[in-house]
Order: sequence, then C-alpha cells, then structure tokens
Amino acid sequence: MHRSLLPLLVSLSPAILFLLPGIIVTQEGLWEDYKYGHGDLDNHNFCTWKCLLFTLQWPGTFCQSLNNVSLCRIPPTVNNWTIHGLWPLHAKNRCDCWPMFPSDVQELKAELTELWPSFVRFKSNFHFWREEWRKHGACAACVEGMNSPLRYFQVCVKLRARFNIHSLLEDAGITPSCERPYKVKVNKSNSDLGKDFSKPLMSSLPVEEVQSVLAPHVGDKLEIQCITDEQDRELWFQLKIRLNRNLTVGCDLCTDAEDAPKIQPGSRPVPSPGHPCPDRVPFYYFPINHERPQRPCG
Repeated sequence: MHRSLLPLLVSLSPAILFLLPGIIVTQEGLWEDYKYGHGDLDNHNFCTWKCLLFTLQWPGTFCQSLNNVSLCRIPPTVNNWTIHGLWPLHAKNRCDCWPMFPSDVQELKAELTELWPSFVRFKSNFHFWREEWRKHGACAACVEGMNSPLRYFQVCVKLRARFNIHSLLEDAGITPSCERPYKVKVNKSNSDLGKDFSKPLMSSLPVEEVQSVLAPHVGDKLEIQCITDEQDRELWFQLKIRLNRNLTVGCDLCTDAEDAPKIQPGSRPVPSPGHPCPDRVPFYYFPINHERPQRPCG
C-alpha cells in the first residue's frame, strides 16, 4: 500500500476499512501498521546504504553556523550536546512518500524537546524533526528497527544516551572555554606545539587532544567538525559518529563528504555544513551562552 494513503485510511471508519481478495484490513490493524512500520521494507531495492552518520551539534557554536545569526536562539533548558540527525550514507533514493505527524512522536515529545531542539526562531521543534525524517529517516526505514517515525526517533534517543559526549570530555578535563584551545589530535612530534599555526593561540594553556578521548567510545572513524568565525577562529560545531546498519561503530565502507545536508541558496538562515577541524590548527569549544547565543565569547 502506498504510504501517503495511510493517514487518510486511519481516519476513516467503520472498523473494517476495505476488503481486497483474501485481505481484510481493520482500522486498529492499519493504525498499528502505520505507527510501527512494516517488517519487509529491507527487501526494497532502495535500501542500498551500508553506513549511518549519527550527528551531534554543540549549541555553544551553532549560531555561528547560520547565515543570519540574529534568528538563532538557545532554549534555557539546553546545556548539552544535542542531536542533529541520523543519516544513511549514499542512499540512492530519498523517500518523500511517508508523511510524519505530531502524533507519531507524541510519546517521545518531552525527550526530543530536550535532546533534539530547534535553534532557529522560525523553525519549531516538530518542523526540525519532520524535516530530518523526510530527508533521512524515511531512507533509514528500510531497516526494521527504524521502520516508522516512532522507531527512528527512538533509536536516535537511545544513541544520544549511549554517546554521552559531554561526560566523556569533562572526565578528561576538556570543558567549554573562551580562552583554552584544543586539537583534534597531537602529532607524533610535539616540539612545534603552539608554532606554525594559522593563528596564534589565545592562551598558553596546553592544547589537549580530543580524538584520543572520544575514539575508544565512538570509534576511530569519528569526524570532529568545525566552522570558521569572523575572527578566523576554528570553532567546534559538530561531531559525526559513523555507524554500521546494526548501529555498531566504525563503518568504513564509505566517505561522508557528499552526505551532509545540502545547503540551498537564499536568504533563509540555513546551517553551514562545516568542515573537519584541521589537525594542526587549534580549535575552540565555546561555552553555551543563553543570553548571547550569537556571540558567546564576544
């Protein structure tokens, strides 16, 4: 059955909606089928992808990623890494035929509001969630464990709990700061640490290695992603964790350069796709500033 008909069919009565030769579909059965998905989607030929990117974003620098920073806001309840999305890589077809409604994720609304908020003023949380489902979740739905909006978002919430980035960094002494720089990784020779960087360090504090802290927990295929601000500083913006279809870490069958959300031209404040933080250039892990999210460090 074409999925775009399901919401209409679910709203119909009586209890038996229609009959086909040898098939009886009840309202209750159809709703359960719509809510929890089908188990045979992985047989479809569009399920060709092998890897997923679980992408987390850091609210402290999200506003700097927008073309129009004035339309950015950080809810006062947000003090941690948040979800950007779970993206199948190299999916050959994007399925726009499976709509998503607020009722699909009603039981997860509180958790999603905390863990997956929108930081753009004109975009509601549900708008953000629906956008991610349409662009990425519907393609992930060929895997039985993610074969409905509810299941897809449940998986994302569980992944966010599994990868508690803030705690991992804090335990290693890596905390948000306006002055202290960090590095993706330290080169074998550290004799030139603090030299030959594109910009001088703002602090004499030691530059800590971030990749070595995170890799044992999220796999060595992680991408630490930066944006460049108006002062040419590299700011930590996102973390991309590569997963296999069974959600184990470290899928190495593909590259993700072409799989970030595509940026469309125009005046609307769309987020920058960012870039991998350079190995030899220190980056900054800015604190969250709810009152001045556009300029957390001045």
